[in-house]
Amino acid sequence: MTAPAPPDGAPPGVVPEARQAAPSSEAPAREPRGLTGGAEVLARRGMRAEPAPAPAALRFPDGAHFRIEIPSVEGPEVFRAVVDQAAAEGITVNRVSQGSGAMLLSAAELAEMAHIGAAHGIEVSLFVGPREEWDVGSLAQSGEGPSRAGLIRGVRQLRYAIDDVLRGVEYGIRGFLVADTGLLELLREMQACGDIPASVIWKVSAMLAPSNPLTVHQLERLGASTINVPSDVTLGQLAEMRAATSVPIDLYVEAPSGMGGVVRGQEAADLVAVAAPMYVKFGLRNSRMLYPSGLHLVDEAARIAREKVHRASVALEWIRRSGLDLVQSGPGADGLGVPEPS
Repeated sequence: MTAPAPPDGAPPGVVPEARQAAPSSEAPAREPRGLTGGAEVLARRGMRAEPAPAPAALRFPDGAHFRIEIPSVEGPEVFRAVVDQAAAEGITVNRVSQGSGAMLLSAAELAEMAHIGAAHGIEVSLFVGPREEWDVGSLAQSGEGPSRAGLIRGVRQLRYAIDDVLRGVEYGIRGFLVADTGLLELLREMQACGDIPASVIWKVSAMLAPSNPLTVHQLERLGASTINVPSDVTLGQLAEMRAATSVPIDLYVEAPSGMGGVVRGQEAADLVAVAAPMYVKFGLRNSRMLYPSGLHLVDEAARIAREKVHRASVALEWIRRSGLDLVQSGPGADGLGVPEPS
């Protein structure tokens, strides 16, 4: 019986090269092995990231490295959306902040915000108003306006700002956003004199975000409890600012488009390691500006807030995946401006 012709016209007894079995002397194929991550893959090719600054040694009073903040929580309905979404995602939100101004919330809304925060151990930080961006002056509405938006304009506005804080305190609020250095110093003096409860937290707004260590230290001297730094800082710049202050640093790891639209949630672990204690803050790129908010925007504000909580949940996955032993504060942790409703 004649043997079949070899394929592809090869001589009898020869298998084309592409179809030959590997010689028995070759080592068997290696089993795939687990990777520790992208750093290992790049190290095999001789590539390493620039050296990271040394980890920060400071912590929150409860020993935690970081806390989660959801900004632009403009009223009770939006606050309830944050609480519901956090429960659905299985995460802890430590602080909510608001940008329209405490002055635009009714007494009933202030009381409700305080009760929600107290029930869930969440700090509520309301922006002090009025401020120059809402005033009758035209400069704040000009091309140079954003640099002046959070400033207090004249003695009359100073009076209203003080009254705004006292009114919020009366209904149990224990956290306020401040963007004017003179007002910050005055409020801290009032607190030292006993006119404002010692438990109130003064959060320096992103409108006043310092970009160098000297200004960070100055804001601490003026009475800042926490300081919001620019969202586009490098790890090195963040380490420089951490070295200048002992107060917690607030940082947008995702910033609204109007503040640069930075999206760096995957970097959260490295940022926290350098800046601890740090509030990891989630804006939302490509969402609309909500200030001043109200019933006409409440549905959209609630949806935006829910997505911010989801972004926080994803960033927490990246923090866990980092392998760094970073701890988040729990609800009602020491040092939070949790409301104290009557």
